[in-house]
Parts: sequence; structure tokens; C-alpha cells
Amino acid sequence: MERSSTPSGGSTRREATRQKLYEAAVTLIAEQGFSATTVDEIAERAGVAKGTVYYNFASKSVLFEELLRHGVELLAASLREAAERTTRDGGTKVGALDAMIRAGLLFISRYPAFTQLYVAELWRTNRAWQPTLLVVRQQAVAVVEDVLREGVANGELSDEIDVPLTAAALVGMVLVAALDWQSFQPERSLDDVHSALSRLLQGRVGGNR
Repeated sequence: MERSSTPSGGSTRREATRQKLYEAAVTLIAEQGFSATTVDEIAERAGVAKGTVYYNFASKSVLFEELLRHGVELLAASLREAAERTTRDGGTKVGALDAMIRAGLLFISRYPAFTQLYVAELWRTNRAWQPTLLVVRQQAVAVVEDVLREGVANGELSDEIDVPLTAAALVGMVLVAALDWQSFQPERSLDDVHSALSRLLQGRVGGNR
């Protein structure tokens, strides 16, 4: 799972190592679960020594917590970039929301294992990293909230819209629809899935029939 920008100087090598560990952890945990995955397996899959894992992360739990934070931050950045690009091109706020849906689908198609883990962890309440997960979840939802509020402020969207709930619903729609697509309808193209969700957006948020 790559960051949108590459660090410079001495941090480049460490960041590359952390990326390898993220990739190894997310794949293994998706395959066999968090409890069954060992630090030895993560190190082996990443092609590093076991001590390297502990040099970068205090424990397996900390690694997983940072993995969740890292992934959701990447998702939020993808959504934000899509909205800002649409605005720069003179698009509407509904157009920005539509671009964010596509960006979300692209992210999920690129990182399906992470998305499965993220959605599963949202429903758990007994994890040490639950508070962190709730914070980073809000980061992604807040990006959508900002666009909705701007649309309400400029009169493009109805002021009756419940912004927090609508934003959460849009993010949830993309996550669930994408997982269903990946798991049960893999023959469908990204364009096809995006088109279906776009029609829902236009009808429910945009107000078109």
C-alpha cells in the first residue's frame, strides 16, 4: 500500500520497509485472521528479519493499528484528490461526489484485502485499536461531509440533507457495493459498477429521476 508521496533522505529506506510489512500483514491477516498470523510469518512474507518488524512496530497489534491508519488515510487522500480535481475542472458538487465514488472503487479494486479487513474491524468492539479506527474512519467520512456542506451552502444541494449521515451512507455504499462486486460479481467492470452507483447518487442526492 503506497503513500501518495515519497519521503526523502534517511526516511526513504525505513518507509519502504514499512510498506513491505504493511503488504505482508494485510495479505496474511486477510488469509488467516489476525490471531493466527504470527510476526515470524509477516517477516518471512515481507522478506525481512523478525527483528526488523519490532524495530518498526512495537508489536503485531501496533503494526495492525498502523496498517489500518495508513490504509484509511490513503483512501481519504484519494477521495479528496478526486473532489479537488473536479472542482478545478469546474465541475459541480454532485460531480465531485461522483468522482469520489469512482476514486473509492479504484482504491478498493487496488486494495481488496485491506478493504475486507477494514470493514470487518469496523464491527468489532473488543480490539485495542478500535478508538484509532473510529478516528481514521471519520477522516474519510469528513472528506465527503465537506463536499456535501459546500453543495448545501451554494444551493446546489437541499439544506434538508443530513450531512453526517449522508456522508457515512455514501462511504458505506461504496465499501459494501465494491466488496460485493469483488466477491460475487467479478465479471462486472469498474465502469459498470461506477455507473450503477452514479445513478443512485444522482437520484438520491442530486434529486434527479
